[in-house]
Amino acid sequence: MSPAVFKKLPIAVLISGTGRSLQNLIKKIDEGTLDCEIKLVISSSKNAKGLQYAEMANIPLITIERREYETEEGFSEAVFRECTALDVKIIVMAGYLKLLHIPDEYLSRVVNIHPSLIPAFCGKGFYGNVVHEKALEYGVKISGCTVHFVNNEYDRGPVIVQKVVDVHEDDTAQTLNDRVFYEAECIAYPEALQLIAEGRVRLEGRKVCIDPPKNLLPE
Repeated sequence: MSPAVFKKLPIAVLISGTGRSLQNLIKKIDEGTLDCEIKLVISSSKNAKGLQYAEMANIPLITIERREYETEEGFSEAVFRECTALDVKIIVMAGYLKLLHIPDEYLSRVVNIHPSLIPAFCGKGFYGNVVHEKALEYGVKISGCTVHFVNNEYDRGPVIVQKVVDVHEDDTAQTLNDRVFYEAECIAYPEALQLIAEGRVRLEGRKVCIDPPKNLLPE
């Protein structure tokens, strides 16, 4: 069976640093394996290296810095206002390090990827190599990544997709970081977004259910 053509899902991508997840999503879209359209890139820093990927792909971009707002609520409202103006359906956090207060109309419409198998090594302060350092200190044999819906608590939203990688005895935080990103994150995030684009992701309480493919054409 061949899947029907799906309308591209309009998304916004939020970044704070290198933008390598953004780069990966742009690549998958260009290859035709991810049915999304990036309507906007929002950075929390004007110095984020990842802005170059938006510029090279001619994607509209804007910087919204927390220090420009007196409250987290005001900062969050500014971010969601830009997304609403472009009729964005899903907001994709890609290495975005700022806490957002998510309005009711965006619940189950914001996703994030975390470089561990949640609920391990997650929560406030767990980002970047800190996650991998803690995993190695604990002596785990496997690690990986988790794509999840975002709520108003750090790394507590429902899990959509998880991918596993082996931990090697000679790993450093950086080598584990690289393995998790290239062998897990680069696969898991596009996979989760494609499932959402196809309308196959369904929430039952805090459990994410994945429905079979829809609108299949007969052989």
